[in-house]
Amino acid sequence: MSHFTHTTTAGDGARIAYRFDGDAGKPVLLLSNSIGTTLSMWDGEVEALGRHFHVLRYDTRGHGGSGVTPGAYSMDRLGRDVIELLDALKIERAHFLGLSLGGFIGQWLGVHAPERIDRLVLANTSSWLGPARVFDERIVGVLAAPDMQETAEGFLRNWFPERLLIENGPVVQALRQVLLEIDPQGLAGALAAVRDADLRRPIALIERPTLVIAGEFDPVTAASHGELIAATVPGARLLTLPAVHLSNVEFPKEFVGAVVDFLEGR
Repeated sequence: MSHFTHTTTAGDGARIAYRFDGDAGKPVLLLSNSIGTTLSMWDGEVEALGRHFHVLRYDTRGHGGSGVTPGAYSMDRLGRDVIELLDALKIERAHFLGLSLGGFIGQWLGVHAPERIDRLVLANTSSWLGPARVFDERIVGVLAAPDMQETAEGFLRNWFPERLLIENGPVVQALRQVLLEIDPQGLAGALAAVRDADLRRPIALIERPTLVIAGEFDPVTAASHGELIAATVPGARLLTLPAVHLSNVEFPKEFVGAVVDFLEGR
């Protein structure tokens, strides 16, 4: 799939890269990537989603074609990046699907900008991922490492079952390449945003219809974390797939089917 992206500018001057796919006459579905990936993590699902939605993808700050700003990022800044992207594109409301870090951003939007969100899908995510010292150690490690090799393999082990890593198919290879090319400061900034986020209480305020997708074998954002979000957000639905972390890549058919059904009100 070609990756022709456009860019807009966030409120603090950072570049945000985005692209559209699918039918421009359909409702907008905004996809938000996990930490350590780019908008390309949705490549396998975009064609199917594009039959139902005008799919808008973007690279989270610090990743891919978006700007790498120095220092720690915050969930507040990452959430406002989304609002400013919607403003720039003159989109009043959109469905939002975020996975992992994208799911954190989705929760923030559900609490702080509900008027911009139609329906919310939170995949393989948590409302809190402490303790902070674990993230501090990872940030130090990422910034001190001579290259991204070790970091990349660590992420991949957390994202996929062993058989997919052994097969080392095109999707795994592509995601490894993204990890190897990521700017360490961008990754460290995003890790800090996750470290400092605690949405366990605020998400009880989310009023938008919400679907939570969890991975039964997810070592990063455990299935129990998805269960907690679904139990806290009023009226939320929960789907648990027999997946590790990137459930959209492991079970694209089931993932897309559930997302489309939910967003279309079935």
